[in-house]
Amino acid sequence: MLIGYARVSTHDQNPQLQLDALTAAGCARLFEEKASGAQRDRPELMRALDHLRSGDTLVVWKLDRLARSMRQLIETIDTLSERSVGFRSLTEALDTGTAGGKLIFHIFGALAEFERAVIRERVRAGVKAARERGRLNGRPRALSEEDLAVARVLLQNQDSTVADVAARLNVSVPTLYRYLPGGRAQFGAQAGRNRYLS
Repeated sequence: MLIGYARVSTHDQNPQLQLDALTAAGCARLFEEKASGAQRDRPELMRALDHLRSGDTLVVWKLDRLARSMRQLIETIDTLSERSVGFRSLTEALDTGTAGGKLIFHIFGALAEFERAVIRERVRAGVKAARERGRLNGRPRALSEEDLAVARVLLQNQDSTVADVAARLNVSVPTLYRYLPGGRAQFGAQAGRNRYLS
């Protein structure tokens, strides 16, 4: 059985062109969705996938109606393949039930794996370059060890509030607390007017 899935991105768009093409292709059942392709939660697609049985074929008008990324497309078609369900795209003339369609899909899979490998290599190279420049992963530290030493001295002075110290170091009060979680309390200097800051 051929099961058709049509999708438009907004409620203003008309899916009739897709529905007509799917009907002409011989789809016995149609599922219609109005949702962005990037949106992972697509209830009509889930219903279509649940409806498919071994030996059925999911048919779409165009590949981007099913998925917006190569990875998402391959994951979906892999899932169909595991269930012995075929896939067909009318515009691209792709049919995983044919030898040519299977070949094209395997090429897509190889390209997607290549893309993932390139991304991993770029990330590793970026981390290595950052380490060589003396930077660890993530953002640079907001406060150096010297800044923290100054903050500790200032916090021991009851005339300085945590807000004053943070302003002097050009950071926010939450940032100062991230580096010195105990605030003034760790120095045993909880003055009455500063008690709420510890």
